[in-house]
Amino acid sequence: MSRKLKWGILGCASIAKRSVIPGIQSSEMNEVAAIASRNKEKAQQTADQLGIPKAYGSYEELLEDPSIDVVYIPLPNHLHKEWTIRAAEAGKHILCEKPLALNAAEAEDMAAAAEAAGVHLLEAFMYRYHPRYDAIKDLMESGAIGDIRGLRGVFTFNNAGDTANVRYRKDWGGGSIYDVGCYPIHAARLLLGKEPNAVTVNAFFSPEHDDVDMMAAGLIEFGDVSLSFDCGMWAASRNPLEILGTDGIIEIPSAFVTPTEGSGNFFITAHGERKEIHVQHVNAYTEQADQLARAIRNEAPLRFDVQDAVRNMKVIDACLLSAREHTRVVL
Repeated sequence: MSRKLKWGILGCASIAKRSVIPGIQSSEMNEVAAIASRNKEKAQQTADQLGIPKAYGSYEELLEDPSIDVVYIPLPNHLHKEWTIRAAEAGKHILCEKPLALNAAEAEDMAAAAEAAGVHLLEAFMYRYHPRYDAIKDLMESGAIGDIRGLRGVFTFNNAGDTANVRYRKDWGGGSIYDVGCYPIHAARLLLGKEPNAVTVNAFFSPEHDDVDMMAAGLIEFGDVSLSFDCGMWAASRNPLEILGTDGIIEIPSAFVTPTEGSGNFFITAHGERKEIHVQHVNAYTEQADQLARAIRNEAPLRFDVQDAVRNMKVIDACLLSAREHTRVVL
């Protein structure tokens, strides 16, 4: 087997420490070799906590390390473009946290930089690497629930008391559509295999949280089929997805997070019978890292290239415009 790819982490964000770094460390193809922060002490503390060999006091130092093959960028959204481009110019492959950028134009610039440097750039939508989504797509395409009539997806949590959180900085790309609404939007595109033609979104913009959207609900039109979704950061936690057909329903109780055994299971109701589909428990973060590693090693192409991220940003752009201007936006 080829040597493990060495990863460097730009920043000590909670998602990196809680989920992505342990996922990479569980991989047989990858290892976390370094972490950087603008505060060397913070980087060293995180390195000690998670067993990472090197700690750097700047992002630049990590990018200059010739031993690093891949970087993961969990920085606030407004920093994604700068550090993705700098990582690409340093010859590093990149896993960048979702949403890829603040808008589709930024995402295009990032994609161009990666292409020019000959490196892979992947958006960190880990949920799509869970094997159940292939099974669900197969069921949809086989006609198990008949013709698809609509999707309903939600993702909410309540963190509103933490007013210093980066999610509540408008100029940093804060807000619920960027943070969690992007999941049901992406899942609908993934499952339907096509792009929407129009969106309509209503949102609650909170003065207490720098006027970011703390709750949003919308309709994403895919021709005759639509996704109805809501997302929020000031509401009870939930993340189900439902696919409605003429002859049945597929229900995914926890559509985007699968932390425990059984949490990836889903249900299908067809012809009056409801059945639980048991799915092998996997770490979606590990699967994500392994998919990127296989592409870097030229063992398999990326299942989702960077243009998928650009297209998702176009839908997010339209959602934010619709919410701000109270209008239906045609794509």
